[in-house]
Amino acid sequence: MLADGNHPVNPVKDTEMLHKIYFNNVIELLNGINNSQQSQMAVAGHILANTLEHDGLIHVFGCGHSHMLSEELFFRAGGLVNVNAIFDTSVMLHEGAVKGSKVERMQDFAPLLLNRYKIDKKDCMILASNSGINAYPIEMAYCALDRGIPVICITSFRYKDEKSNHSSGKHLSDVCTIAIDNCVNIGDASVQIKESGIKAGPLSSIATFFIANSIVLLACEELLQRNIDPKIYTSGNIQGGEALNKAYIEENIGVIKHL
Repeated sequence: MLADGNHPVNPVKDTEMLHKIYFNNVIELLNGINNSQQSQMAVAGHILANTLEHDGLIHVFGCGHSHMLSEELFFRAGGLVNVNAIFDTSVMLHEGAVKGSKVERMQDFAPLLLNRYKIDKKDCMILASNSGINAYPIEMAYCALDRGIPVICITSFRYKDEKSNHSSGKHLSDVCTIAIDNCVNIGDASVQIKESGIKAGPLSSIATFFIANSIVLLACEELLQRNIDPKIYTSGNIQGGEALNKAYIEENIGVIKHL
């Protein structure tokens, strides 16, 4: 017992308990996505397969923590070669988290950014935004559609009743070709740690990565059914990996902006 009469918290016991709750939440979430979003993911996989069959690019964009999807799909072991990450450091955390959050809610940035990338009609785009209410990703969807390419979004439908920050009043899921629900509750965090209701243990990144890699695999499966070998990077940290990737890199230098 502490000097003031309060009982100390057992960090090991409490941490294990909270971890188990989080683990169960993650499993329940992934099962929910798998059970409810199969048809939407199949459509998204079909879009990707069509893009890849014609050697188009899959452009990927997100703001804040959602920008990590661009990092997840771009130039990685076991990832598709034809992925073009669209990076805007003004909405990444390392150049100011508070500033980035404000920029995410503003319009007129998406056209300026997208003009720096070559978009072809055989391409497609994947957008990630957990809330789907902020202006920047919504505007990016509009810009991509205006360029004539299909747009896949990964977002939480739980925010449908929340006010949009875009002048159209629409949510990201309203303006995309296909919207996939990440099934994450409002607020993202899933484990209550205080009686006041404060929670930790966010779920959106896990959900988004699972969905994105699932649709990549669905695309690969469809390509194989069309007798087309998917172009996949191999880890450069295993024997022969760099040699296998060399041809892909040489083929796409100057085509994929950040390669």
